[in-house]
Amino acid sequence: MQDCPITTAITIIGGKWKIPILYSLREDTLRFSELKRVLSTVTQKMLTQQLRELERDGLVIRKVYAQVPPKVEYSITPMAKKLEPILDALCCWAKEYQGSDCCKSAPDMNVCAG
Repeated sequence: MQDCPITTAITIIGGKWKIPILYSLREDTLRFSELKRVLSTVTQKMLTQQLRELERDGLVIRKVYAQVPPKVEYSITPMAKKLEPILDALCCWAKEYQGSDCCKSAPDMNVCAG
């Protein structure tokens, strides 16, 4: 089962905060403090860890600007952008599992925001 592509995918995007981070970055480039504000219950340590893992796995780009005070921005890579329809489908599956029929029409990335 270790060579199973689904296992690989779950390993890469698994974790409590990785999918919410990717959703938060799908439209905009955000600074750490902006991500922290959007994901209000995540700790600074966990957000840092999850961002580092997503960067290591090629799903997030960390751009550091040489200025004072330091400025760091995060955005998703083209590979992460390819996850959007998959995450849409996963979100719709979860909503259906929970008994909601909100995904009967065209899925929208925002269904998981609320």
